[in-house]
Amino acid sequence: MSASEDQRDVEQVLAGDVSQFEGIVRRWQGPLINLAYRFCRDRGRAEEMAQEAFLRAFRALAQWRKDAAFSTWLFALATNLYRSELKRIPARLSPLEEVGEIRDTRAIDGGLEDQDRDRSVRKAVYALPEKYREVLILFYFHEQDVPATARSLGLPEGTVKARLFRGREILRSKLQPVLAVPQLKEA
Repeated sequence: MSASEDQRDVEQVLAGDVSQFEGIVRRWQGPLINLAYRFCRDRGRAEEMAQEAFLRAFRALAQWRKDAAFSTWLFALATNLYRSELKRIPARLSPLEEVGEIRDTRAIDGGLEDQDRDRSVRKAVYALPEKYREVLILFYFHEQDVPATARSLGLPEGTVKARLFRGREILRSKLQPVLAVPQLKEA
C-alpha cells in the first residue's frame, strides 16, 4: 500500500474530486474489515463497522494532519469507532478460562496441529480484557509497531508496552500448559 497514493487521493478528494475516495476504500477495505472482525468476531458486523469507519474518515479527511502515515490515522479512527461500537453493543466472547480446555483428540500425543494452535491462540487473545486485547491485535495481527499502536489507540507508548507485557503474561499462563507456547515476540 502506497503512502504516496493515499496522499494523492486525499489531496484530490479535498480539492473536490470525491470519486478519488474510491482508491482509499479499495486499498484499505480489507484491512479495516479484518480489524473490525478481530474486535467483534462477526463478518457482517465487521463489514458494517468498516463502512462506518470509511464514512467517518471521509467526513474527517481534512483533519488528517500528515504528521503520521494516512494508514495510522485511518486505523486510529477505525479503532476508536470499533471500541465505541463494542461498548454500545458488546461482542460475544468466550471466557478466558474456557480456552485452557482445548485439546486435539486426533493427534496421538494429544498436541494441537498448527492450525488448531493458531485458532486457540487467537481465541485466547479475543477472550482477554479489552485493554490487552486491543494492543495485542494491533501489534501482532496487524503488525503495527509500538509507536503506531500507541497512536492508533491514543495511548502513551509506555502504556502500550505495559499492556503488551501483561497481555502476553496472561496468555502464557493460560496457554503454556495446553499448547507449550514458545515465547511471544517482545515489543
